Amino acid sequence: MRITKNNSIGVVIDMQSRLYPYIHEHEQLTKNSAILIEGLKEIGIPLVVTQQYTKGLGETIDPLREVLGAYEHIEKMAFSCCDEPAFNEELAVIAKKFVIITGIETHVCVMQTVVDLIASGYAPVVVEDCVSSRRLNDKHMAIARMRQEGAVITTYESMLFELLRHSGTDEFRAISKLVK
Repeated sequence: MRITKNNSIGVVIDMQSRLYPYIHEHEQLTKNSAILIEGLKEIGIPLVVTQQYTKGLGETIDPLREVLGAYEHIEKMAFSCCDEPAFNEELAVIAKKFVIITGIETHVCVMQTVVDLIASGYAPVVVEDCVSSRRLNDKHMAIARMRQEGAVITTYESMLFELLRHSGTDEFRAISKLVK
C-alpha cells in the first residue's frame, strides 16, 4: 500500500518535557523527530499534537515546539489519543487515511493509539526512529505488536521520500537538505 501525501496526516504524541529526559536515546529522538516534522510541514502534511496531562508532564519539548511553529495541542488524560473526543474530531475533519506517528512512549500511548486507529479504519504509520520508550525492550515489544496488528513500520527518511515520490522539485531539494 503506497502512502501518499494527499491522504496523510502527522501526529506528534506526548513529546513532553518532564518525561523526555528519561526516554531511551532522547537526543537522537529529538533530532529525528524534528527532521520528520519539518519534512512533513515542507510537503504540506497537516499535523496534530497531543499532550498527556500537561500539568504533570509539561509542554512539548522546546526543540519540537520551534519546528512545529504555531499550533494548539490536544490535551488528553487517556493513554490512547483515540479516547480523546477532540482528537477523533480533528481526524474526522482532516479526513485522511494514513496517520504518520512520532511520539512517546512507544509501548503505552503510541501503541494504544495505533491499535485504536486500526480498529477505526485508519492506516497508522509508525516512524520507528521517531518513537521511543524509557526502556528499549518496551519499544521493541511495542513495535512487534503494532506490526502484528497491521501498522506500517518505517523510518523518517523512507517516509519523507515516499511522500515525495519524485526528485527534481523544490520539496525534494528541501527534504534532501534535511536528511543530510
